[in-house]
Amino acid sequence: MAEKQTVTLMSGGDIGPVYEPTEEFAALITPVLKQADIRLGQCERTYSERGWMPQYSTGPTGQHSRLHPRMAGVWDAAGIDIVSVASNHAMDWGPEAMLDTVDLFRGKGKLVIGGGKDADEARKPAIIERNGIKIAFLAYCSVLRDGQAAAKGKAGIAPLRAHTHYLPEEFQPGTPPRIVTVPYEEDVKAMQEDVRNAKQHADVVVLSIHWGLRLVPKTICTYQPPIAHVAIDAGADLIIGHHAHSIKAVEVYKGKVCFYSVGNLMTTGAPKTARSTYDWNLIWLPIDEECLPPNGRYYFPTHCRMTMLPKAVIGKKGVERVSFLPAYINHRAQPYVVSPDDPKFAEVLKFTEWVSDQHPHKFRVDGAEVVVETTL
Repeated sequence: MAEKQTVTLMSGGDIGPVYEPTEEFAALITPVLKQADIRLGQCERTYSERGWMPQYSTGPTGQHSRLHPRMAGVWDAAGIDIVSVASNHAMDWGPEAMLDTVDLFRGKGKLVIGGGKDADEARKPAIIERNGIKIAFLAYCSVLRDGQAAAKGKAGIAPLRAHTHYLPEEFQPGTPPRIVTVPYEEDVKAMQEDVRNAKQHADVVVLSIHWGLRLVPKTICTYQPPIAHVAIDAGADLIIGHHAHSIKAVEVYKGKVCFYSVGNLMTTGAPKTARSTYDWNLIWLPIDEECLPPNGRYYFPTHCRMTMLPKAVIGKKGVERVSFLPAYINHRAQPYVVSPDDPKFAEVLKFTEWVSDQHPHKFRVDGAEVVVETTL
């Protein structure tokens, strides 16, 4: 029998349900994830009994960002191999809780990227070899609070931050200002260096980036495309973004694919009881009634129920094929892949087309997958 010449990678968005047993959240998606050779996941929680209550937290979010270690069972149930801890919640309870989380995953035999005891560890790639093919994984976070970035001799998260500037826009009272975001030059240079170094030791480099504007449909921050393009210019072969909790643009740049946000995967959000949620007291978003207690447990706006599983077929010479499997999240916060004959398949595809229409891309349906054409 001929040796397999490719490796299949599957990924998804945020993971971190706050209800037990957490294994239930993986029940519908695990059979699909098991079809891959490697599975990458984004950690939205810390698993620890150490640390201190966030001083900035006035609601349930900070409280639920730290969970008891037993609640990490969802990661085992889904068979996640590589865990990115580069998130805006990783340092909510201080460095102890984050480092406990890293140790917990390593104790489970998983590779951890994006955070650690110092900058060297946070920026170190995880390299996996399957079928003679080496794949390097790096992770970064753009949505950090001051002091949460890893540095020399300081625990934290691998940063890819941005400066924010506000400019007057329009003459109408109440109109939001124009918001311009520009990447930190030092973070971009560090990321470029990481990618180049990783490329020397692997056939393919995959970046996981926690970034962008949460909950708001479609909008891409101005700092994001420059980072994506610079990363690809440095040698990155695939970018998988998250944090927005919603599907955002899919872009093809120089034959490489950037998923700006792949939506949620296995998470609930912090418990809510009202049908409306808002950001900045400006944008109001409805939550489906069935997703609220007593029967529901998915506390995100309606459009955040659409999601996807990016899939990459990787060979010795690079990424050979990129696609995504349209998926949906039920009222119990369980994601499941939708088949082409399910109306939700067309709904997810139409939404992804809409959020991507300002970026170069071309989709082609192939069975249960949506292929991202890399030759435009």
